[in-house]
Amino acid sequence: MATISSLGLGSGLDVESIITKLMAVEQQPINDINKRTDGLKTQLSTYGQIQSSLSSLRDAASKLTSPDTWAGTKATSSDTSAVTVTAGSGAAVTSASISVSQLAAAQTLASATFSSSTATVGQGSITIELGSWSTDANGATTFAAKSGATPVTINIGTGQDQLAQVRDQINAANAGVIAAVVTDATGSRLTLTSRNTGETNGFRVTVNDADGNSGDASGLSQLAYDPSTTVSQMSLSLPAANARAILNGLPISSESNSLASAIDGLNIILLKTTPPVSISVSQDADAIKKAVTDFTTAYNAINQLLRSQTKYDAASKTAGPLQGDSTAVGLNNRLRGIAGGVTSLGGTLTRLADVGLAPGSDGNLPTAGAKLDKALANLADLKQFFMGVDKTDDSNSGFAVRIRSLVDQVLSIDGSVSAREKGIQDQIDSNNKNVDALSQRTASTEKRLRAQYAALDTKMSQLNNLSSYLTQQLAQLNK
Repeated sequence: MATISSLGLGSGLDVESIITKLMAVEQQPINDINKRTDGLKTQLSTYGQIQSSLSSLRDAASKLTSPDTWAGTKATSSDTSAVTVTAGSGAAVTSASISVSQLAAAQTLASATFSSSTATVGQGSITIELGSWSTDANGATTFAAKSGATPVTINIGTGQDQLAQVRDQINAANAGVIAAVVTDATGSRLTLTSRNTGETNGFRVTVNDADGNSGDASGLSQLAYDPSTTVSQMSLSLPAANARAILNGLPISSESNSLASAIDGLNIILLKTTPPVSISVSQDADAIKKAVTDFTTAYNAINQLLRSQTKYDAASKTAGPLQGDSTAVGLNNRLRGIAGGVTSLGGTLTRLADVGLAPGSDGNLPTAGAKLDKALANLADLKQFFMGVDKTDDSNSGFAVRIRSLVDQVLSIDGSVSAREKGIQDQIDSNNKNVDALSQRTASTEKRLRAQYAALDTKMSQLNNLSSYLTQQLAQLNK
């Protein structure tokens, strides 16, 4: 007997349509669960945003509760074209006066003029030795070698004795000087400059000339400089010198123009000679103001996020994903409760309104203004206002302390935010398991329905064939 290859052919019923409609009914519970799961995923994502925003608030509050923020200093100079000053860690609030009579300098020598940078100088050896120069009352010049410095000898051989080549060999020898060739309309000269400033970084140049005469003005002797022996063919352009200044009436001498240890925590840079310049170190109110501004920005970000995600918009008739969520609503209320609270640790400063940060009707803190600027004039009270700790009553501690404490609590492993996130994830996992179970049941139902309708088709086909046969037989009898 023929088999049915397509459901409904035997019965004449639209079996596929019937099964599709029946399965749509079976699928509805799955669709409902998936819709709820999508909502839960949105809630979980929103809590991720809340967690990130709370972390930013904690960082901002921690900045205001850090002693380093309040210990920061700022250094200023009354004439930055002559003296600059920067404050490092440990710089104390102070003021000073400094005058500069001499800047530190590096010794510089210049040779006689050569025709060009490729002109031949001569062969032999050059020895460069670091040290200090002094002249006695009779005008006699002496040289004292620098302690710990070793003379450096540079051999100038055949094919290496052009002016530019000599320059390169001196620089390669790392002898404590920098060689350069200066060329102008008159020709080329070799210059030698100490790498470092200061009297002990002067230098002399002695020559062993291959022509046999190391004291004349020809050959390699042209680069000799040693006033202590009167053998000096190079000329002194700038002597080595220490910086000399008067700091609060005390004479100061320094090998460099950077006075890094004259006052603890300060680096004073001398730029030119000058009459007295005032330098001062004060607490860095600008850094504190920025820390307060960053705090209000972070607070407003979490406040706006919580409000937008928990509210119901009557105009659009849509609810935020966390509308009615007790954890989110409670967190927002606790934050606003702290912002609207008081502390007695800040002297005359007791409320955020006292520093111009009174919460608005939307809970946001305003931009810092004149009241905060006024409070910055009394940093001791402002410091306690934000970071003071009341060991007997935490609700009386400074505002930044309480905010940080709250955020630490809710973000902890067993805190309310973590617990809520875990609860949502557990619901999602449970829904997924239910969907898997329902999907298996639905698949079994569809398989059973198809088998039943296939059997029905087969039976109906058999009956139809029997009906046709009987009809034919009756027709034959009636003839």
